[in-house]
Amino acid sequence: MKNVILIRFGEIFLKGKNRGFFEKVLYINIKEALKRFDLSVKKIPGRYLICDYEREFEEEIIERLKKIAGIFSFSPAIFMKTNYEEIVSQSVEFMLDKKGTFKVETNRADKKTISLNSMQISADIGGKILEKNSNLKVDVKNPELILNIDIRENCETFIYLNSIRGMGGMPVGTSSTGLLLLSGGIDSPVAGYMMAKRGVKVCAVHFHSYPYTSISAREKVEELAKILSEYTGDLIIYMVSMTELQEQIHENCDDSYMITLLRRGMFTVAEKLCKKFKRRMIITGESLGQVASQTIESMTVVSEVVKSTPIIRPLVAFDKCETIEIAKKINTFETSIKPFEDCCTVFLPDSPVVRPKLEDVLKEQKKIDFDEIIARSMSNIEVVEIKSK
Repeated sequence: MKNVILIRFGEIFLKGKNRGFFEKVLYINIKEALKRFDLSVKKIPGRYLICDYEREFEEEIIERLKKIAGIFSFSPAIFMKTNYEEIVSQSVEFMLDKKGTFKVETNRADKKTISLNSMQISADIGGKILEKNSNLKVDVKNPELILNIDIRENCETFIYLNSIRGMGGMPVGTSSTGLLLLSGGIDSPVAGYMMAKRGVKVCAVHFHSYPYTSISAREKVEELAKILSEYTGDLIIYMVSMTELQEQIHENCDDSYMITLLRRGMFTVAEKLCKKFKRRMIITGESLGQVASQTIESMTVVSEVVKSTPIIRPLVAFDKCETIEIAKKINTFETSIKPFEDCCTVFLPDSPVVRPKLEDVLKEQKKIDFDEIIARSMSNIEVVEIKSK
């Protein structure tokens, strides 16, 4: 008998002939996420098994497993060779310190070793548990605790309580690569998390306007990236200055087009970075109609500068409350609301254009040397590497 953690897949089961590839990537991601612990990861039919770990680290391991995309659920469990007397003994001991309502659920895939069927095993073990623990009561419809007894075909048995939900989705690295436009706000970290959950390997670009934006604003973004890396793995941030572009727009263009022209500059840089570093998509935290720059007209004229790279907006139909709920769940919210400015707050116009027309935007853009300014921004990119825990 030993303690293990039983890991279950989610959508990987739907992958047919390609399933082996997804399982292999998930295995690599689990090993990488748990590399600081002295343990082993084993493949069993339809599952992974974490074993040979020190019990004192179990809670830390559980917290890491919650942040690995592709894991549907997992359970700390007792693992043993199938022997009915031992199963009964371990089940009773497992429940000695528990209280409340419970039921026993048995899955008996091994039909040869034990003659009792699943319902008979559950009834027998449930009765023996009640004999030893008067703090428990049986409730088969809505129990607080479910003791699972999983008797496998290979003469191995797992005993565990209620399953812990994982992140779900697909393993990071199975759905290509993407470049996240990472600001210091609430939305973009959530967008990065959502795409990591769909298997995308994410890196980020952050646009700043130093010295108009402070070092504290940059540190805030790096802190957000550090939190996000717990879900994405190691994360690279390309730090790009928009200072010259904003100054030129402010001096030469209609102020109401500041945000529109600035975002066209951002997306131009983003596509160039995608081509240079072989990223297959641009990811943003935009939500339709949330602010002036996120009307369909604004998004259309901004997206026009991107010629051959898909723009993915995972939050496009979210309202702010839905985004905040996820931000709190992934622990980025408290950092996102720290009062440090980003470059979109610099030279902010009183009345930004809400429904810009492309011909008017192009007319304003021609008032500055847009391409040359972008080229200079590209020549001074700083790369920051964020290591996951």
